[in-house]
Amino acid sequence: MASFHRFFLPDAAHRTPLALTGREAHHALDVMRLRRGDALTILDGAGSQFICDIATTSRERVVLTVKEKRFTPPPPCAITLLAAIPKGKIEDIIEKATELGAARIVPLLTGRTVVQIKPDEAAGKVEKWRRIAIEAVKQCGSPWLPQIEPPLTPQQFLSRQVAFELPLVASLQPGSRRPRELFREFQQPPRSVAVWVGPEGDFTPEEYDVIRAAGTFPITLGPLVLRADTAAIYCLSLLSCEFNSAA
Repeated sequence: MASFHRFFLPDAAHRTPLALTGREAHHALDVMRLRRGDALTILDGAGSQFICDIATTSRERVVLTVKEKRFTPPPPCAITLLAAIPKGKIEDIIEKATELGAARIVPLLTGRTVVQIKPDEAAGKVEKWRRIAIEAVKQCGSPWLPQIEPPLTPQQFLSRQVAFELPLVASLQPGSRRPRELFREFQQPPRSVAVWVGPEGDFTPEEYDVIRAAGTFPITLGPLVLRADTAAIYCLSLLSCEFNSAA
């Protein structure tokens, strides 16, 4: 049985011996108070889990003995969340999106985004967001760490011409379809889905038009106007349940 003490170590499969250092060693020794012989699980964020015992410890290093290695394939459907940075904290969205199995998270800078991020701040923000995602996988036990993109405008992301089998946009516009009505039209479940979620006040008409022009299907989230963070969690919960619940 895997230990509930989980730690993150990228490229763990290529490390000999397997050892915790830095932030993770501090957490194991000084926060969790783990000692020689205690069991823990290493996640590498790329599907592998290592069930380990602590072999030796020093002030800043925890050397591990691997007892078992497991690999979990990625979910059958890769879900990308394109979420406008809200007035609240995008960090909350990143945490919940990680727990709900998003494969990629793209924070969006939109015309109605209140919080703006300068280009020279982006790298630091991405590193902070990645640490939040790491803590989320450690908490929930997911073997897969989502890719966190630097903040982009909708136009910048669309210029990459990334293809999705099912691109969606949460919409307040008339004529938006119920998600499951759209899902039933697929003979086979899609292997890649993207969902766009706008800020408070929604996307501007110009942004909505370019998103729709890229072949994106507008979906309704019901009769209530949801907060941006609630809408993002709603969409991810629905998509994860629909396409990855059997994973």
